[in-house]
Amino acid sequence: MKLYYAPGACSLAPHIVLRETGANFTLEKVDLAAKKTETGADFSQINPKGYVPVLQLDDGEILTEGIVMQQYLADKAPASKLAPERGTTERRRLEEMLVFLSTEVHKAFSPLFSPVFKDDVKAAFRERVTQRLDLIEKNFADGRNYATGNQFTIADAYLYTLTNWTTFVGIDLAKWPKLSAYASRVAARPAVQAALKAEGLMK
Repeated sequence: MKLYYAPGACSLAPHIVLRETGANFTLEKVDLAAKKTETGADFSQINPKGYVPVLQLDDGEILTEGIVMQQYLADKAPASKLAPERGTTERRRLEEMLVFLSTEVHKAFSPLFSPVFKDDVKAAFRERVTQRLDLIEKNFADGRNYATGNQFTIADAYLYTLTNWTTFVGIDLAKWPKLSAYASRVAARPAVQAALKAEGLMK
């Protein structure tokens, strides 16, 4: 398998999952502005949508949405316990969290990285991010260690990736002590550290 990624982007989530499952894979960095990969390939030919992540499977099939590829990887490696069995209540809770992170948290962050939005628009989205993080903080009030309970899952790879973005958009994660402690806990995982190092995000 090959993961096309941009350092620190949402592609970090499936990158973490790949390492958590022990999968055999390669990385190819993408310059999203130039639409070129590090080997000189035209990224728009690989993913016409123009964004990462992209996961190329061993048979050549291309997956272009992060929460799809994360579930695919988890289901391929059931021993990793990164996703409950399909059809169970636990799996529905996981899928619910993945969709919430994708539609409510990720999409609220996106304008904060864009130069085309004015400050007042960014302020509105920053407030939306704050409200969503408030909700996530409340989830941890029951003493859980991870996003959907006490088992690390693919939702944690995604949530951790999003919490990392607070540093770059002027949001202090310390406002949410449980979420901040969670982020530190996830960051200590060997697979997470390996992914961060591979993307040049830590030494």
